[in-house]
Amino acid sequence: MGADAPMTQGRDAAPRRFVLLDRDGTINEEVGHLSHPDEIRLIPGSAEAIVRLRESGLGIVIITNQANVGRGLLSAQTLQEIHRRLVDVLATEGAEVDGVLHCPHSPEVGCLCRKPAPGMAIDAAARFSFDPSHSFVVGDHAGDAGLGRAIGAITILVLTGHGADERARAVDRGLVDHVAPDLAAAADIITTLVEQEAR
Repeated sequence: MGADAPMTQGRDAAPRRFVLLDRDGTINEEVGHLSHPDEIRLIPGSAEAIVRLRESGLGIVIITNQANVGRGLLSAQTLQEIHRRLVDVLATEGAEVDGVLHCPHSPEVGCLCRKPAPGMAIDAAARFSFDPSHSFVVGDHAGDAGLGRAIGAITILVLTGHGADERARAVDRGLVDHVAPDLAAAADIITTLVEQEAR
């Protein structure tokens, strides 16, 4: 498991709720196996969604499976450059994230960090001192929702990326609390829930 972006909140910071976001097909356009920083293209509205989530007091960590690292098809250095580019592109839109975590393992390794296993969420919770069961998980795969179920979080499947194809499988398996057209709509759901709970 790796961390590819500066961690901006330490253990001594006040606890807050977090949103765990998938990368490809959720924040940036799905291009197959993204292999170069120049391939980063934000899905329209995703940066603004992150801004709204942060304005609601929520932390943001991107968690992504990157099996091509383990397969030798993508170097760890290039992956770091991709994530630096993603963080920079988001920052130009005023959208800051607390960190980016990745699993570099191929599925056959059977690690504890590859989604839907909960390892990256547990790591994020330890780094930022939040309760994973009180978080939100957003992604375009059943695996994202499966991770959310594993930690007791609220799960949202977005229909961008692979989401439309994954919807039936995720819903039929009872993994999804909400379905949203995109991250902007998911942010609407999350901010509404947070506001309702604060009343």
